[in-house]
Amino acid sequence: MSQALVRIAAGWLLGLMLAVAAAVVAVNVVNNTMASPHQPVREYLDALQSGEGGKALGLLRATVPSSDASMLDGTALQTAASRITNVKLGKPEPREGKRVAVPMEYTIDGSQLSTEFLLEKTGTEWLFFNTWAFVPAPLPKVDVSVVNAVEATMNGVPVNMPDGRNTFAVFYPGEYEASVNGAYFAAAPSRATVTGRDVPVAPLTLLTQATQKLKDDVGAKVREFLDSCAAEATEAQRLQPDCPFYHVSRNNITAGSIKWDITEYPEINIEPFDGRWVIAPLDGKAKVTGQQQDSFSGAYFPLNEEVAFSFTTRLDVTSDAVNLTPQLTY
Repeated sequence: MSQALVRIAAGWLLGLMLAVAAAVVAVNVVNNTMASPHQPVREYLDALQSGEGGKALGLLRATVPSSDASMLDGTALQTAASRITNVKLGKPEPREGKRVAVPMEYTIDGSQLSTEFLLEKTGTEWLFFNTWAFVPAPLPKVDVSVVNAVEATMNGVPVNMPDGRNTFAVFYPGEYEASVNGAYFAAAPSRATVTGRDVPVAPLTLLTQATQKLKDDVGAKVREFLDSCAAEATEAQRLQPDCPFYHVSRNNITAGSIKWDITEYPEINIEPFDGRWVIAPLDGKAKVTGQQQDSFSGAYFPLNEEVAFSFTTRLDVTSDAVNLTPQLTY
């Protein structure tokens, strides 16, 4: 009877030891997976990919600096995170106190990059399972400037650019692309890759230029002005009309014979200057024909002269209209 009890006790003891061992293994597995420092990082990355800025901000326990918050949610945030591929989380590395650094390697646009997340142990749950949280810190910022514009597009979202400048709070890691895509003015995309909370980010500068549509529309306005001026000069039979072009002759011109034509229209060049857009001097050629009588001999002979001209014009552009005001000197 005593031997049977010993065998039963031994069986119970073995079972208890196995249960304890299994529990220890289970606790270790959970602490290395669901309760590891990796878990908050995974949840944070998922929030970025989903464009859930509020959730990401809460997980990161970050403060938002004084700045524009347009990049912190929705499409802009999803776009920033969508370029992150080939993510690999490394082994947590001990830091001072109860903190660890979780390294992450990844790729953005073919470039191999890395980010280090700093987390701290905040306690345990159910006595055994560790809890981890990001160490609070301010979000990084990206400075953007644009030439002669008060609006731009950043990560597919329209943003305001007061006085041509703005500063945007951003999550990390991520890529932020700014551009100008207007009908009359455009700037090639400029990108900033943000890899960490303390890693300096180069400012983005958008070099706005006149689009071909603006040059075409201005060119059409200039042609319209010159053609109209030539027609009015012909109708008024004037060699010196209120136009950029004129001709001086000492001979007598036969009434009704004067005709003006534009033979070379100006090339259109539009550049930024002192906070506005200016058109370079407009150079062209006009031709005047007619019949003239020599003042001394009285002989008649053709008038056929091509004259060069140059003038400037003030340019006023709205979102959907172009206005020119020629500046003529007589």
